[in-house]
Amino acid sequence: MTPPPSGTPDGAPGRKLLSRRELVLLAFAAAVVTANAYYIHPIIALVAQDFGVSHADIGLVPALNQIALALGIFVLLPLGDRFSNRQLATIFAAGQLIGLAVMALASDFWLFVAGSTFLGFSTITPYLLPAYASKRVLPQRLGQATATLTTGVIAGILVARVGAGWVGEHLGWRTVYYGAAGVMLLVTLLLPRIMEDRDKSEAEPPQQSHAALVLSVFPIIRQHPEVLLSGAIQGLGFGIFLAVWLGLGLHLTSPEMGYGADTVGYLAAISLLNLFTTPALGAWADRTGPRRARFIISLIQFCAVCLLGLFGHSLWLLVLPLIVMNLVGPLIDITGRMTFLTLPAAVRTRLMTAYIVLMFIGGGLASWAATWVYEHEGWDGTAMLAAGLSAMLVALSFFAMRTAPGRNKA
Repeated sequence: MTPPPSGTPDGAPGRKLLSRRELVLLAFAAAVVTANAYYIHPIIALVAQDFGVSHADIGLVPALNQIALALGIFVLLPLGDRFSNRQLATIFAAGQLIGLAVMALASDFWLFVAGSTFLGFSTITPYLLPAYASKRVLPQRLGQATATLTTGVIAGILVARVGAGWVGEHLGWRTVYYGAAGVMLLVTLLLPRIMEDRDKSEAEPPQQSHAALVLSVFPIIRQHPEVLLSGAIQGLGFGIFLAVWLGLGLHLTSPEMGYGADTVGYLAAISLLNLFTTPALGAWADRTGPRRARFIISLIQFCAVCLLGLFGHSLWLLVLPLIVMNLVGPLIDITGRMTFLTLPAAVRTRLMTAYIVLMFIGGGLASWAATWVYEHEGWDGTAMLAAGLSAMLVALSFFAMRTAPGRNKA
């Protein structure tokens, strides 16, 4: 048997490497804390019916959750470069637990909205974990470790989108949040046991205020402008994902196609493939280089997106491009993170802040564009929008590869 790699990550003396067991447990935690934002999607009609509110009002739940998430990322995530990721992840996990408990017990709709909004604001842990792991793995294992955590995120989204609908339909929507709160309690107790406190040498000077720390994101971005390019590319990738699945939700349930909403949920199970393919693709990205791998993947994704319009009027033919898009989509994110998670440890979390905020901006704009285009042009318009976004993603990926520092390591 080959001995495990020796040495320490980032050249930090005495820094303990993550074990395989710890990495898997972190991936489990990433799955749980990510799933919390997606439970509402399949059960949104049940919640609206129970509270007696309109579809417009119930839409405030996911909308305010995402707005609060973006705000929380910008305001709170930079603290990861000053304080222990272990401490922060535990605190934010406890915040999610409180939000879930309020949602499960709420007798008033606006209390439910408040719980969901607080849940979104507290959803910082998924974005702390990649930076934490990057400081405790050898550089040659960064892609594999990032892919493992991404696999956990995919699993969480999969369970939320496919499982919550069945539980809500048969056991009631509150059961979804009771169960989520129970699992969240487990994760809140687990995180401080598997994470280490940070090396004090990484911390910002203690005299730096919170406001100064948040504002310090901007000069750090100026020093490392490639994070803006990676964030824009991921914003396009996330936007394609949301545009296609929002369009599918409208298209498959239209009179032309005649399917129910459950069919859209069953299609989401395609993501199950990512649990097996994403770690291997992450290892391939380690060997290929993040920028070159991202460009190759973007070309494959573009080819699949171009089939959406051609195959759009047959459910079974649509499955083919959707499978390809689901296989390669996560690697856009993985390779994007790899472009800056090898930079100095003290700035990685703030670079992650910029990256994630750009991702949500892209996703939000694409979500609005997708529903507007579908209303006026139907599925063909949605497919054209996705193809345009994908073409932009290919162009930016090529530009990033050609202008990368140290082209031989792209």
